Parts: sequence; structure tokens; C-alpha cells
Amino acid sequence: MNGDTTKTVRGKLKPNAPLAPLVWFKSGGSAEWLFEPADRDDLVEFLKGLDADTPVMALGLGSNMIVRDGGVPGVTVRLGKPFAKVERIDEVTLKCGGGASGILVSSSARDAGIAGVEFLRSIPGTVGGFVRMNGGAYGRETCDILVECEVVLRSGEVVTMPEADLRYSYRHSELPDQSIVVSATFRGEPGEPAAIKAEMDRIAASREESQPLRSRTGGSTFKNPPGHKAWALVDAAGCRGLKFGDAQVSEKHCNFLLNLGNASSAEIEELGEEVRRRVQDKTNITLEWEIQRIGVA
Repeated sequence: MNGDTTKTVRGKLKPNAPLAPLVWFKSGGSAEWLFEPADRDDLVEFLKGLDADTPVMALGLGSNMIVRDGGVPGVTVRLGKPFAKVERIDEVTLKCGGGASGILVSSSARDAGIAGVEFLRSIPGTVGGFVRMNGGAYGRETCDILVECEVVLRSGEVVTMPEADLRYSYRHSELPDQSIVVSATFRGEPGEPAAIKAEMDRIAASREESQPLRSRTGGSTFKNPPGHKAWALVDAAGCRGLKFGDAQVSEKHCNFLLNLGNASSAEIEELGEEVRRRVQDKTNITLEWEIQRIGVA
């Protein structure tokens, strides 16, 4: 990080910033630098002035992430309120900031009479994360509604990527490394607000019943292997309720890991690896992590 870069930003730039308070697991180390840009241009100028060998990572709500205990080198970029706006473009289209939550996007769609976006109500995260991971639930995925996204590359260049360029697959995209999604355009279909609200309420109730929502968790831990449900494989391998220190496999939903109090990120990650070993031994199926694991162990 050079001095000129730190002087010219209009947003907030903090060294050695603890990340545990910003992620759902409430564990892990600090960011070498944490940057909350004032707007897109602030982010662009910052990245253009940043040493080319300094790594950059985007952080949303931290809902699907293990920050390792040694912290995260380089710059962690967090998109705050300036990137949390949702605006209606036409009868069925919304332009959403990269920091907007799934609840805000789906509620805005409901109020505008736009159907097909209800599933975002159930995904804890922000638009940037949905676009990067092809976030999905209840039979729908981000690729079903995305028209295009605006991305700031690591170089500071701003590009617009249509949905096809992201080459989506299950929980994966070809978004360029270290790039940051600053906005996305979602298209649904005409709908009645009352019917959209009913579907959102159904999804919310289903989540409440089946998932440990009021816990320190990281959401879905493992991807569903083809033809299988990850939670069922974890359960069949005898891992429901399995504990390592204060880290535990949820008894309510086996594809969720919990921090019961003071678990380290190392304990949470090792618990996940033990689950993967047991599932492999029992079924010969290799579970893939869905949760991002970042930083230095």
C-alpha cells in the first residue's frame, strides 16, 4: 500500500481491521486493510493507484465465509450503504447495488409487482455474492434473473458483463479474479404484489422451520453433489451434532456448521474437513465446500 493511495480515498480505509464482527461465524482474524468506498469512482481510483501485487477481496454480509485465524492479506473491500440501492428500470427490471441484501431486492420487487425474484428473500447475502456464486434456493438461481452486471476489475477498469459471459454453473461463475460487482440488473415477470408476498412468506416460514437462523453459522456448508442432498449424506455418515470444541454440525440442519460460542475458524474448518472425510468413507462421495474459506490459517 503506498501513501498516495491512502491519502486520496474518500471512503473509509482502516489497517488491521478485525473481520470477526463482520462475518456470521464471528470468528477469524483481521484484514490487513479494510476499505469501504464512498462510491464506484472512489473504488475505481483506489484500485488504479494500488500496488499491482496487493491482493483484493470483496466482502458482502460475510454469511457464507470462514475467515481464517491468521487474517486476510491485502485489501478487503466492503460495499456499504452507497452500494445498497435498488431502483426500478421498467415494469419487470431492477438495477441493484452490489451491497444490496437479498431481502431488500426481493421486497423491492414485491412492491413493484415483479415476480420471480422471491427466492432471494431466503439467501443471506448481497447482490455481489449472488452474482459471483450463482446464489440460489427454492428451485431458482441468480442466472435465471440476471441480465448483466457492472464489475470493477482489479485494475480499476469498469466493465459490463452480460449473464452469458459469466458462464454460470452450480454455485459458480467465471467472474474475473479479484473483481468486485458494483451493481446487477435483474429481470423478473409481471406479478401481483399480494401473491409475491405470499410466496416470500412461504419461503421465510420454510427457512425458519428447517434452518438454524438465529445461530452463528455460515449457511449451506457443502454443495449438493449431483443426484444427492448434502445434508442427507452428512446425516447418513453420523455427523449430525458432531462437535470440535465450540464448533458443531447443526442438529436442525446437517449442512450447517455452528459456532456455539468461542470456536476458532480453525476448529470450524477442521470440523468441516472431518465431515467430508466421514462422508467419503461412508459413501465414496466427495463433498465440495460451498462456504468460502479465505485468509491465512
